[in-house]
Amino acid sequence: MVKAFLSSLQKEDVLNISGGKRGRITIHEVAAAAAVSISTASKALNDTGRMGSETRERVKRIAAEIGYRPNALARGLLSKRSFTIGLLTNDTYGRFTLPVMAGISDALVDHGVSVFLCAIEDDPALAQIHVDAMLDKQVDGIIATGKRLDRRLPVDLSNLHVPVVYAFTEGAQNSVTFRSDDEQGAKLAVEWLTKIGRRRIAHVTGPQDFFSVRERAGAYHEVAGHREPVLYGVWSESWGHEAVEQLWKRPGEKPDALFCGNDQIARGAVDALRERGVKVPQDVSVIGFDNWEIVAAQTRPPLTTVDMELKELGRQAGLTVLALAEGRPVEPGVRKLPCRLIVRQSCGGKAPTE
Repeated sequence: MVKAFLSSLQKEDVLNISGGKRGRITIHEVAAAAAVSISTASKALNDTGRMGSETRERVKRIAAEIGYRPNALARGLLSKRSFTIGLLTNDTYGRFTLPVMAGISDALVDHGVSVFLCAIEDDPALAQIHVDAMLDKQVDGIIATGKRLDRRLPVDLSNLHVPVVYAFTEGAQNSVTFRSDDEQGAKLAVEWLTKIGRRRIAHVTGPQDFFSVRERAGAYHEVAGHREPVLYGVWSESWGHEAVEQLWKRPGEKPDALFCGNDQIARGAVDALRERGVKVPQDVSVIGFDNWEIVAAQTRPPLTTVDMELKELGRQAGLTVLALAEGRPVEPGVRKLPCRLIVRQSCGGKAPTE
């Protein structure tokens, strides 16, 4: 029946008023191909009404085969939704936002929901312009994300008439916030180093005013003790290089492992060790944080690092804002997602799954 229907369309070769080939397949044509009424076809495609599961699935299958796509405007008018989500970020470089957005898109694409991104830098006026534009477009919800966990975006999202979910940024009071579990991720790294026999583990990390830095440093001390001080600096390869210089100029035994606060610091440390003739991982194991693949994979040797699972974080945020948009209850609070250790050659030992 479907083949006959498609064949009839090809034979008709119907033109639209602008002279082009036939346009969008309509629900009338789905109903005709499935030999059901238009009302039945509509109910089947929208998962409403009473009918046998076999009929519902047959209508959906035939609709897919003949290329039917629901009219987004009509669907929105019926449901009073726009099927769009706004993503607001001050992470203009995209280091954290892009994987979060990939996870959001993965979560929402099967629900027919689109995501559009607005970069606000750290400009309150620009942020408000973008929020107003999102509300004018009648988005179903907003996801706010950023470049650090302990800073809010420069705009108040607490009293909007659409649901707001926060991911990798500080949320408003009584909001739903998703973040990576930095403490757990740091423990993974340091416990792995002790497991492979390292005993003099130094921690080289970023600025101490970052909440994530303090949380990771606390986890480091909890596992490795206080034998080695934490070296605080900036998020750069040059700081990793400088930290190695400081550590190797000190008298006494040198570290046999470095746990670094991000992959850039770790890459700088690896370069500095190589320049000193120190072999990685034979003499010193090195672990980074973030799993920024463009850095980790190109470090020599490739870098063992902690993945914050930002894509999964985005996926959970996307599903949550969708639930809120559909009126389902969601408990407020902070949800910590576990990190994952990615074992490569820079620390030695076999991957935990082996």
